[in-house]
Amino acid sequence: MIFERDIIGRLKSLAKQFRVLGIVGPRQSGKSTIVKQVFPQYTYVTLENISLRAFAAEDPKGFLENYSKGDGLIIDEAQHVPGLFNICRA
Repeated sequence: MIFERDIIGRLKSLAKQFRVLGIVGPRQSGKSTIVKQVFPQYTYVTLENISLRAFAAEDPKGFLENYSKGDGLIIDEAQHVPGLFNICRA
């Protein structure tokens, strides 16, 4: 599929230019799937997990320090903890 190849190349290129990327779109459109496919070496965390969401909300800096070891980090459902975005932009 042409669109899939285009988005994969674009994500890889943007990841080289920026430390943080946000992927937005409608529910069930394949955002998580494509990101995990493009960056399989990254740690994947979903904030659908209530205990992880609570940790991220209570201590966003500690959460990021804990999970951002290695090549990179994918935070799925990050909109549930808006405080993470403030830490990411610093």
